[in-house]
Amino acid sequence: MLQILIYGAVSSAIYAMLAVGFTLIFGVARILNLAHGSFYALGAYSAFTMTSLLGLPLLVAAPLSVLVVALFGVVMERLLVRPLRQSQLAVLMITLAVSLAVEQALFLTFGSEYRNVPSFIAEKIAIGGVDISGQRLLALAVGVAVLLALWLVIQRTRLGAAILAVSQDPEAAQYMGIPTNRIFSIVMAISAGTAALAGILVSPFLTVQPGMGLLPMVKAFAIVIVGGLGSIPGSIIAALILGYSETAVAYLASTAWTELVSLVAVVATLMIRPSGIFGRRAAF
Repeated sequence: MLQILIYGAVSSAIYAMLAVGFTLIFGVARILNLAHGSFYALGAYSAFTMTSLLGLPLLVAAPLSVLVVALFGVVMERLLVRPLRQSQLAVLMITLAVSLAVEQALFLTFGSEYRNVPSFIAEKIAIGGVDISGQRLLALAVGVAVLLALWLVIQRTRLGAAILAVSQDPEAAQYMGIPTNRIFSIVMAISAGTAALAGILVSPFLTVQPGMGLLPMVKAFAIVIVGGLGSIPGSIIAALILGYSETAVAYLASTAWTELVSLVAVVATLMIRPSGIFGRRAAF
């Protein structure tokens, strides 16, 4: 039971980081970004490149990787998404194209072999008789810290007030002098950076390969459907539900069944409450 509690918390924290970024960009810009999983993969590969190929310490490579991916998200938003934002279908198509292009670029650059990223903490830590890697505990701690920091920014800062205003009524916010396009870029940077950080944190204990962004994208999409599109609290609660459910299934049955958990959760949500747990259009 203690193993389920600990490992479920780690999975939930990573899922929440992915899902919050995904639902944040939807809540503010009203777009579904199918390239979100690419940010996760680019974060892991950037950390690998900077540590293994450039020889940088991981403590330096990690923030640089987050910054690089955040800038990539901003460039994508300005050059590809912004001109097409009036058409949701066009945005879906262009972000899907970016996702496929990133995967192929990673494949051509690094090949199909699995890559290894060094751990921040290599030692194992015993908690109540359960041995867990320090890297997993670090992923949990950083995930919680990032979610708390994001909440504080949104609720306690002028930037957060501007994000809230744009999420509720972009046109009215623009009339009040809020630069909506700049807010869209900032939110995309936050979304991309958060996903990249999740990829960096899990890369030491999960496989790093070109197609690694697909499954997190599916998980994030399932979580925001269960939690409610545009609801950050809903995404966090749904991440907890899926994270613990998958961990329990893996320990009590088999890891082969874990991927069905998100599918069952999505189907059940669409049948019982199609809008999700906290479904609404506003971001918060």
